[in-house]
Amino acid sequence: MSEADAGAKPVPRPAPPGNPPFAHIRRRHDTALNATLALLRPGDYYVAEPGEWIGTVLGSCVSACVRDSRTGIGGMNHFMLPEDNLAGGTWGQNAGAATRFGNVAMERLINEVLKRGGRREQLEFKLVGGGKVLDAMIDIGARNIDFVREYLRTEGFRVVGADLGGVTPRKVLFQPDSGSARVKKLARAARAAVSRDETRYLERIDHAPVAGDIELF
Repeated sequence: MSEADAGAKPVPRPAPPGNPPFAHIRRRHDTALNATLALLRPGDYYVAEPGEWIGTVLGSCVSACVRDSRTGIGGMNHFMLPEDNLAGGTWGQNAGAATRFGNVAMERLINEVLKRGGRREQLEFKLVGGGKVLDAMIDIGARNIDFVREYLRTEGFRVVGADLGGVTPRKVLFQPDSGSARVKKLARAARAAVSRDETRYLERIDHAPVAGDIELF
């Protein structure tokens, strides 16, 4: 999935003033896109305003890009671990409400899209990430992939594109209005940086979500 466009033309809609639920998300004007770009870190999710793009960098993490195929309302998440109840809470005492976990991140993203006017039966998903970039016995990327595929299958959602697995990190840009998803595989040097960042994040998973050091936009 290097880039894909949905055929339906987005239905105009008013932008929510200031997008208050996402005040912590960093947004800036991107000259190459000639549009506002919202940048996600692990544990973030975001529903875009009209015309906005959403971007992130993924190693073993996975992002689900979702949109209503008729209205163009949609967003993206970035989760690090599959479920908050994995192995009886092995991943940390503060896991219960953390959007770094896939089941929480998916639920909150979908609910926010529906709250903004999306229709469940019109939602379509594109999936990115889940690379094996960490030197660990547990392949977290593979677990994230298995989780998100099973979650969407169980919930009956359509997956219209995917770029998952492998051993390289990815940079992804998504625009819900058009359904365009652009994915770029990153070089070996970036893999080392992403691996360091994710390792630190995992080591501190019991505490508040940690902002990464990587800046590839």
